[in-house]
Amino acid sequence: IAVLVVSAEDGVKPQTLEALFSIKKKGIPFIVAINKIDKPGADIETTKQSLAENEIFVEGYGGDVPVVNCSGKTGEGIPELLDMIVLVAHMENITGDRNITGEGIIIESELNPKSGISATCIIKNGTIKKGMFIASHGSIARVRVMKDCKGTIIHEATFSSPIRIIGWNNLPKIGDVFKTFETKNEAEEYAKRNTKYEIRDTKKLGNGTVKNFPIVIKADTSGSLEAIIFQIGKLANEKIIPKIIHSGIGAVYENDIRMALGKELATVISFNVKIDPQAKSLAERDGVKIVEFDIIYKLSEWLEQKLIENTPSIEVENLTGEAKVLKIFSKVKDKQIIGCRMESGKILQGEQIKIVRRDSKIGVGKLRELQNQKLKVSEVEEGKEFGAMVEAKIEIAPGDKLQAITMVHTK
Repeated sequence: IAVLVVSAEDGVKPQTLEALFSIKKKGIPFIVAINKIDKPGADIETTKQSLAENEIFVEGYGGDVPVVNCSGKTGEGIPELLDMIVLVAHMENITGDRNITGEGIIIESELNPKSGISATCIIKNGTIKKGMFIASHGSIARVRVMKDCKGTIIHEATFSSPIRIIGWNNLPKIGDVFKTFETKNEAEEYAKRNTKYEIRDTKKLGNGTVKNFPIVIKADTSGSLEAIIFQIGKLANEKIIPKIIHSGIGAVYENDIRMALGKELATVISFNVKIDPQAKSLAERDGVKIVEFDIIYKLSEWLEQKLIENTPSIEVENLTGEAKVLKIFSKVKDKQIIGCRMESGKILQGEQIKIVRRDSKIGVGKLRELQNQKLKVSEVEEGKEFGAMVEAKIEIAPGDKLQAITMVHTK
């Protein structure tokens, strides 16, 4: 059962529709929770209208999707939301079996220097008891310390329970399925099996033909790290990519700064983690920039702006005028006096020009002087005939075209 959370202040946002797409793709029942009803700017009816405009039809607004008004801050409406989840579970005949060994999904994991590696898990079915072995791909733990959602140590938990297991041998991956076993051998065997789960990593982006913007990322949890890497991957384009040269969980240490001091000086991104004093001192000494964030979209906005600033500019030719050569009057060394007619745009004295013959560029030159009606002019516009002194190494002939080109720098 999914709970689609919508702000009573902001209504439907792009991330709301993205979440709805995932829900519909899975084909699972869902409940709409209109949150932040305690806010002064909250407008529940306008939010429901916003939902309907985006084809999310809740009860009372032409649909049958259950809706609950609540506040994550005051707790108002939360009991009703929990009751609604239970009701939908009964209606959908969603049940579990307490008598089998527990299994579920890893939803978060982190590394604490004092307590070690811990993972937050949701039990989908079965029961987990103290003393069992829990395993996901590449990671196992003996269930010695198990806490509930309030941080209380418990000895047993069953389906629909969020729990925290402390003491893993490796950092479990977010989204991995976990299972529990009575013996360590069974758990180790399961941990070795392959999985289709893979974190999208921008280390794999690029083929050397685009510019890299190197970064080092340290985050508080693997869930945060995965979300950051996913967002960063969406910012890459054909001209520049954010290249993650190192990432990890926990505080920023000296080793992270040294990683940033590779072939390309990288920026260190700290997300919700502390910066070790020695690491900060090393960064200041060697010119490594450390930026700190605690909101992912702020990080994403900052990085997007940095990519724009560092995108290599491309020099593009812009055709501003074209003239046809009608007659050659004289030639002294590399200076030629010619008569022309302006066919499009305009041409300016002092401009660089391309000399084109039968649609192929044969050389370049510079307009030293322009005359119109025997008077010196600084520019000639479309439709007018004029005389010009052109400085060029190529001998110009009647029928050639002179193209005035300006170089434009673009991102």
